[in-house]
Amino acid sequence: MKRVLILGADGFIGRHIAFHLRAEGWDVLASARRVTRLARMGFEVLEADLAASATHDPAFWEAAEGRMIVNAAGLLTASDARFEAVHVKAPEAAYARADGGVLISAVGIEADTPFAHWRREGERVAEAAGLTILRPGLVMANTSYGGTSLLRGLAAMPLVSPVVGSGEQVFNPIHAEDLARVVGECLYNPKPGHPWDIGGPTRTTQSGLIADLRGWLGLPKARPLPIPEPMAMALGGVGDALNMAPISRTAVAQITHGIETDEADLVSQLAAKPRGVEAFLAHRPAGTQDLWHARLFLIRPMLRLVLAFLWLASGLLGLFLPSETFLPMTAHTGLPDGRWIALARLGGIADLVLAFALLRNWRPRLTGALQLALVGAYTMAFTVIAPGLWLLPLGGLLKNIPILALIATWMVLEDER
Repeated sequence: MKRVLILGADGFIGRHIAFHLRAEGWDVLASARRVTRLARMGFEVLEADLAASATHDPAFWEAAEGRMIVNAAGLLTASDARFEAVHVKAPEAAYARADGGVLISAVGIEADTPFAHWRREGERVAEAAGLTILRPGLVMANTSYGGTSLLRGLAAMPLVSPVVGSGEQVFNPIHAEDLARVVGECLYNPKPGHPWDIGGPTRTTQSGLIADLRGWLGLPKARPLPIPEPMAMALGGVGDALNMAPISRTAVAQITHGIETDEADLVSQLAAKPRGVEAFLAHRPAGTQDLWHARLFLIRPMLRLVLAFLWLASGLLGLFLPSETFLPMTAHTGLPDGRWIALARLGGIADLVLAFALLRNWRPRLTGALQLALVGAYTMAFTVIAPGLWLLPLGGLLKNIPILALIATWMVLEDER
């Protein structure tokens, strides 16, 4: 049986490759940092955090022996150390045990950015190992993730469609299923020696692509709203600071220069030709889930910022609100005033910790669980201390119910894989 190890199998592109090769009869070993859901999908899995030093030793990759390898792992933004670990050290160790394969790189990596530099370094070690190197442009699919989700979000905005710069940058998207078929062909017929661009046959512009997505979603036409490149780069910087991928300076730089491939040389050698964007958009109708996802994608960071503001304000009040404003509510409890003041200040610190965790998007699942626990604890405590707060005309404790629902909604939107 044909056997393959897929690095980054839980990613947007990696999942499509894993499903395609499995359907084609390959024995797929799916590797990722989190593999629980891949295992539930029926894959044999290998848990591997490519940033961990253990994966930089060929001994770790014993399971790759006798298998080909597809490396679909990669980072868009990271420190140099993490870039090197994920793009160079771990793949180099895995290639040493595998029997050739394919690296999924990226088009447009001639730029002077950390992302481009480490992509080039990743290609260097793949070329030395005799792998076929593919440089896809914009990869789209029936589902979406990252940059393609952002495009859908922009397409779903009311009244206007924001574009970076003029909106005339050129794209020739390829469908993820078509890319997976190309990977399969390159496993059978390796093409080592130099990187190969791969994209779809249809050229469109950034504005045109967003308009096409808007039409696919069944939304009325909207006027393009150009965002000057300096402003877009500033927004990308905010995205970097607040960990709002795919809103980042790197993504803005890629969009600014367009994402066009020179795929003719490789496509001429392929049995299955990639489809144009107009063909795969017309292949299936947009569903309710597509419209919901597009509209919610840009609401998700807004929810996070609203929750961060809530906890920041609550924390500052807990730390600095004069004690005489809240001690009357606790007089009947019999506990010393000093203890209530200390609890208020500790609660303020806890609230500020949650605010900063939200601003940095630190471990969203844990942050969400802590928010639910703290709001629940506050609600129960104040129900005992001052049950009259439920009857205040402006809401009082009643507001905690929609806050809990808001936190739960944010947690659902943050769980992308």
